Amino acid sequence: MKHIVKILSLLVAISAFWIGLLQAAIVPRSHTWLLPIYFVVSLGCYGLLMVGIGLMQFPTCPQEAILLQKDITEAKDFFKHKGVDVGSG
Repeated sequence: MKHIVKILSLLVAISAFWIGLLQAAIVPRSHTWLLPIYFVVSLGCYGLLMVGIGLMQFPTCPQEAILLQKDITEAKDFFKHKGVDVGSG
């Protein structure tokens, strides 16, 4: 719930800033109408950057890999006892 409130408050602040720019005519009106498009493009670039950074810093977990292989072996044995063909690989 707190995350939604943060997002909504940020949206309200950006909208208020945009409407203020439209009303004050500090920036030419033709440029002011493009601000939401710039905001969406910037948000997309930020999202891609965060995904890229997350992928570069993805941790490897050798202990978890060992536990996963153990679980796979146990599952194969379980299904073999039940008569299900799980293959040799």
